[in-house]
Amino acid sequence: MNDSSWGAPPQVGYGGPPEMAPVQGRTPAGPAYDGPAVQETRPMQIVPEAPEAGPDQDDRGAGAAVTGGPLFRDEHPQEPMPTAMPEPPQPPQKKRAGRDLRAAIGVGVGLGAVIIASLFVVKAAFVGVIVVAVVVGLWELTSRLQEQKSIKAPLVPLAVGGAAMVVAGYVRGAEGAWVTMALTALAVLVWRMIEPPENYLRDVTAGVFAAFYVPFLATFVAMMLTADDGPQRVITFLLLTVVSDTGAYAIGWRFGKHKLAPRISPGKTREGLLGAVSFAMVAGALCMQFLIDEGTWWQGLLLGFAVAASATLGDLGESMIKRDLGIKDMGTLLPGHGGIMDRLDSLLPTAPVVWLLLVLFVGS
Repeated sequence: MNDSSWGAPPQVGYGGPPEMAPVQGRTPAGPAYDGPAVQETRPMQIVPEAPEAGPDQDDRGAGAAVTGGPLFRDEHPQEPMPTAMPEPPQPPQKKRAGRDLRAAIGVGVGLGAVIIASLFVVKAAFVGVIVVAVVVGLWELTSRLQEQKSIKAPLVPLAVGGAAMVVAGYVRGAEGAWVTMALTALAVLVWRMIEPPENYLRDVTAGVFAAFYVPFLATFVAMMLTADDGPQRVITFLLLTVVSDTGAYAIGWRFGKHKLAPRISPGKTREGLLGAVSFAMVAGALCMQFLIDEGTWWQGLLLGFAVAASATLGDLGESMIKRDLGIKDMGTLLPGHGGIMDRLDSLLPTAPVVWLLLVLFVGS
């Protein structure tokens, strides 16, 4: 049979036997084939042979691609992350004080020496110490009000009126203190008229508050000094306030768990308040028995309880003011303590309480 009967075109360029002729549609391998119908091909990527299926592999077949291995030579299988060893439990850290205790103790000792020297050498010199504390406290308070709230409480009439208020209380007693307080408030109203009328009411209100809060309350310390045992009364007042604060700090730092007023002062605890009351009552009994003329120990218990309550309220009130202003301390004048106002916070509201109770117990 003739090969042409199948309709196949004659093979061009093939001179071998017919049974070895290339089949149509297939491309013979090897470089000898150079016919015109050759199609260009791209080199195929060499894929590594799949490993033979083991007994624990699935039925993907021998030719199935292995998905677990790398597809490109620059890929590397990620090594499993080493399991982190659990950290050993850390021992509980001891509580630390929020201030520099060395600086605080040093400043406290220095202030105590100045107070004692002025009290027992020349009584009038202690009035000067009160005046200095009042003026600096007013400067700190008015400065923070202006910086944080843009409240312009006039410092000049406050400082002059505050100093006069303390002296008037020492010379003329409560009557002189009240009269000077009224004149200071009037001076604040007049002095503020120099400025534009915007925020006038806000500024004078802050000024009158500052006059009452700092110099007027401090005047009761000067009035204690006028008694025959005046230095002993002032020492009792200062000692009970310091002991109350110390007891609150020591007991609260060691045993405090229940917050007293978390939104006002998160550091104060109910346990600390009990410590303040206990320490102040013991100190009050001792002071009334041995320092105050005609005083008795049971009066000291009541006095110590009242001092612990007023000192705590004063501290909370100062914390409320500082939280409203968005500050931690009123100043930086006293290292380890903050400013003068940060030390007067417990003393100022306690002064009228101690003055009144001492007048009731042993007279003026």
